[in-house]
Amino acid sequence: MLNAQLEKLQQDISKTISWALCEDLGVVDNETPQASQDITAMLIPENEQAVATVITREDCIVCGVAWVNEVFKQLDASLNSTAEQATSSLPTRMSSTKITWFVNDGESVAANSTLFELEGDARTLLTGERVALNFLQTLSGTATLTSHYVKELAGSNTKLLDTRKTLPGLRSAQKYAVLCGGGVNHRIGLFDAFLIKENHIAACGGISQAVATAKSNHSDKTIEVEVESLNELEQALNAGADIIMLDNFSPAMIEQAVTATRGKAKLEVSGNMTIEILQEYAKAGVDYISSGALTKHVHAVDLSMRFK
Repeated sequence: MLNAQLEKLQQDISKTISWALCEDLGVVDNETPQASQDITAMLIPENEQAVATVITREDCIVCGVAWVNEVFKQLDASLNSTAEQATSSLPTRMSSTKITWFVNDGESVAANSTLFELEGDARTLLTGERVALNFLQTLSGTATLTSHYVKELAGSNTKLLDTRKTLPGLRSAQKYAVLCGGGVNHRIGLFDAFLIKENHIAACGGISQAVATAKSNHSDKTIEVEVESLNELEQALNAGADIIMLDNFSPAMIEQAVTATRGKAKLEVSGNMTIEILQEYAKAGVDYISSGALTKHVHAVDLSMRFK
């Protein structure tokens, strides 16, 4: 499943890495980011080769291999292109960074483990270091937190969902990280499923009207309705919602909701779903628990790169 998701992500990864490199190197307009724009890396003699290792200083679930690879792929391409266009018949600098990975996405690793090794042009390694590690530490942080939540739900039938509360520009990346941590993706955006909330209901004139219009507009899309009371739950069930989100329901109310629903729709619980209370809500018998904390409360994993 992870490999299939990565294939869909590939174009997005390329765009995201290009943007991040341009940001770090001060590139504007249609310029191509190059290691030569890193004024500190230019202190290093031309053609200097180096080997570097990247380790994690804390236990984590790894996520971000493709993002790291893309950083050095793009820097290598820009360097080689520049060299080939040089007036000299023999380009002085050609780069092909070799990356040796010792771990895979979704793998649990212990503190002080070596994640990967880099070998190539020293300037290129240092120019790409921060961007590569930014993605790797952030996505690994999301995957690691997700894994902690998933462990709390072990033994239950409740699945952990993410939300759209992602870091801007990193939606698909963080959704992939949630998968690496053992979670399940909710809708990706505003295009692939309905999530009818309080303001939608008010603007449409009620739950039944909102659901009916959704079915008419896109009969092939999943329809989820957020409710804030047992009365609204009944309305959503009568309207034919596929999934009903119980917003800020107490455990006692959730048990009543499970009894009232009796399999007519899937039930999701959301709203301040901290890791400490997951088991209590799962025991009530809901199908899903969603948490925005997985992607918005990011604790980046502590990583370090060192030249040998």
